[in-house]
Amino acid sequence: MKSMIEACHKFFQLPEEEKKEFQSRKLLEPIKCGTSFNVAIDKVRLWRDYLKVIAHPEFHSLHKPAEYSDVSLEFSKQTRQVATELLSGISESLGLEAEYIAKAMNWDRGLQILAANYYPACPQPDLAIGIPPHTDHGLVTLLIQNDMGGLEVQHNGKWVLVDCAPGAFVVNIGDQMQILTNDKYKSVWHRAVVNNRATRISIAVPHGPALETAALPIPELLGGEAPKYIGMSYEEFMELQASPAAYMMPCLDHLRVKADN
Repeated sequence: MKSMIEACHKFFQLPEEEKKEFQSRKLLEPIKCGTSFNVAIDKVRLWRDYLKVIAHPEFHSLHKPAEYSDVSLEFSKQTRQVATELLSGISESLGLEAEYIAKAMNWDRGLQILAANYYPACPQPDLAIGIPPHTDHGLVTLLIQNDMGGLEVQHNGKWVLVDCAPGAFVVNIGDQMQILTNDKYKSVWHRAVVNNRATRISIAVPHGPALETAALPIPELLGGEAPKYIGMSYEEFMELQASPAAYMMPCLDHLRVKADN
């Protein structure tokens, strides 16, 4: 974990000219970096640089800094193994076979992204934010960070700072899992805040279905209950989340079955 954070830190310290080759606005560009999620729709001052690298189903990597490739390959393998165990545990907790969710979501072709976030100390943290409130689009997200906190989750209408244990993952349930389980597991509203004391680095690793796969409520879990969501491919869902229609709004609302009047 420490080596991965250090490798990402070195990338963010590269001269801007050296990072330009990776700048892109394409949603599924294999390697991209930038300073904002979507400048066309962001309406608050974001205080963040990011690096996103797709590690599965095909592994991609940077050629600089030199150590990034080897470190990220090992890190992506280990985090995917953890995510696979989490899917098995969730399946079993729902009374399903351990491999049920993995098979239903075509996990062997599932998307894994290494998303590094760099939040330098901000002179006016009350006027900026690292990442606005959102839920994660995938099945599960694993997150690590350096010693500086900043992740907050919404609980009972209030924002609560997450106390991350050293050397541990923070695990977020994503929207695809909420759809699959028909709200039995729910995605978590969270955000990243900034500070004026020190730089924060976090690495979020969202794991999702294969891009062409549409999550639908699992029939075995309905028990006579109506499905709460319609289907949409994972790629289409990601495009929706990145659009103005879903800016700081529950993306799942667009897929929720409307109750009959």
